[in-house]
Amino acid sequence: MFWNKTKSVTTDELQAMLKERPAILDVREAYEFKNGHIPGAKNLPLAKVDTYTGKGPVYVICQSGARSASATKKLTKMGVDAINVKGGMNMWKGARK
Repeated sequence: MFWNKTKSVTTDELQAMLKERPAILDVREAYEFKNGHIPGAKNLPLAKVDTYTGKGPVYVICQSGARSASATKKLTKMGVDAINVKGGMNMWKGARK
């Protein structure tokens, strides 16, 4: 449904916003998150995304962009201002923790 288009940004756009300390939700599994994530990101695996209690806007990232797109849709249905990060950590060029 094109009128329900998921909001999204590129990894470069997210990187440019980091100084503003945006809320970043990493929906990969814990072991993937431990192997390197964006500093300040919170880990909440996709299977548990329906337990998210934060407000928006929140930038949602995974490894390639597929899980984050799914999580963004789910969060949006829950009333959260969620934005998908296209390309995920595969495209991330910034710092990793």
